[in-house]
Amino acid sequence: MKHAFLPAVIDLVQQAGDVILPFWRSELDVERKADESPVTAADLAAHRLLADGLRALAPEVPVLSEEDCAIPLETRAQWTRWWLVDPLDGTKEFIAGSDEFTVNVALIERGRVVLGVVGVPASGRCYYGGVGLGAWREERGGEPQEIGVRLSPGEAFTVVASKRHSSPAQERLLAGLAERFGDLQLANIGSSLKFCLLAEGAADCYPRLAPTSQWDTAAAQGVLEGAGGEVLDLHGQTFTYESRESFLNSSFLALPQAAEWREELIQLARALD
Repeated sequence: MKHAFLPAVIDLVQQAGDVILPFWRSELDVERKADESPVTAADLAAHRLLADGLRALAPEVPVLSEEDCAIPLETRAQWTRWWLVDPLDGTKEFIAGSDEFTVNVALIERGRVVLGVVGVPASGRCYYGGVGLGAWREERGGEPQEIGVRLSPGEAFTVVASKRHSSPAQERLLAGLAERFGDLQLANIGSSLKFCLLAEGAADCYPRLAPTSQWDTAAAQGVLEGAGGEVLDLHGQTFTYESRESFLNSSFLALPQAAEWREELIQLARALD
């Protein structure tokens, strides 16, 4: 099953990657936004391409981008469907010369992710999917390969961890998982690729008990949900994206929906909340 918008969104995400790459590993002017997060000309070039392309694709669907988010809540609260965009996720990695940066586009309807597309400009790879759509990994110019979560750990229980962000609560959760599963294997990777590791069956869970923003997670959540995974808050409820004053996410757990250890993870997380 494919969504009518999906092929065009995949193409736009790849085009955004193409406009980012000339800036990669080159001299960059880095500015600071009000929250002290960095922004570069690459972020802004990708934003312009995506915003223009999405408005041309569906003029009736508003665009909420990290680089154009000063939209009053009273306006956003009237939306029932909108695009949620991070033109360059992993800007710090990008500035440092790492290849772990992505382009994220999600379609949101009444707070739920309908579809998500995650492009990896440095490799040309693209992940996409959504509930009822399945999930796919596609190399630039290659055939799409369907992907899915794994329900049982491999040689070791693999937890995806952020390279830059942790917290005391997250460390306590990892300790609890180690008591249940033995020595953990930690997969450190940047940007929304953390979700994609789960979606393609290369890791078992991704707990995040440190700040993220809505545009950091929505597209990759769509990929994970299409692959048989889920994203939950610390009470075990589905992670959603209703319009609210702050764009910051609460803590969450990303995991395979049918994992036999699902309830144990939720109980560990509840004890931290």
